[in-house]
Amino acid sequence: MLMPGKKTILLALAALVALLVAGCGGGGSETETATTPTVEEPAALTKDELITEGDGVCAEVNAAVGALSSSESESSAGEDSEKVANLYIGMVERLQDLGAPEGEEAEYEKFEEATEELGQVEADLKLAAEREDEAALEEKGQEAAAALEEFQTQAVAFGFEKCGEEPGVPTTAGGETPGGEEFEGGEEEGGVEVEPELEEPAPEEEIVPEEEVAPETGGAGGGPEAAPEPAPETGGESGGVGPG
Repeated sequence: MLMPGKKTILLALAALVALLVAGCGGGGSETETATTPTVEEPAALTKDELITEGDGVCAEVNAAVGALSSSESESSAGEDSEKVANLYIGMVERLQDLGAPEGEEAEYEKFEEATEELGQVEADLKLAAEREDEAALEEKGQEAAAALEEFQTQAVAFGFEKCGEEPGVPTTAGGETPGGEEFEGGEEEGGVEVEPELEEPAPEEEIVPEEEVAPETGGAGGGPEAAPEPAPETGGESGGVGPG
């Protein structure tokens, strides 16, 4: 039978051994802390930067809508409406990605709301076109026109230029469209200027000077000159002797 003192010593040694075993075998169970990379958000644009980028987006869409409206395709009204709606939906998404300008959030709010409304109405118009719902297509078309007008009004109020303009096919100084379509006197795609075709003037009719005619004399009023009267006949040859 172990003495109380020895028993205490044995218990202490057993505890020590257990701690040593736990320390040696637990090295692989340590939890590694994963480091999450910090993603810096892009700085907000200034008002001038936002207007420059936003006008660039609107100019592209205005040109595309204008080209689509002026094309002589055989597409139905529903197909054309769907294409136009897709262009405006894309424009709205790109403008929303720009965010509000730094320090101008309150002023930008009305334009932001008009942009969101335009995107929603154009999405409804697209859905009506896909369903070929003529009644809904007409109704949503009118709503889209009103939403676009409000969008343009708020764009001008904030300071945009191109976002407040009507869709149309822009032309360069030489008469070229962005798509490279060549007009008379314009530039070909690639920036090579083409000399305008000038019509050759009709050759001038050659004026042949009239032959100079010697001034006529002897008659009043410039009439033709009278032939000289013949000399009176004599009775005989010159130098001869007349009759007895």
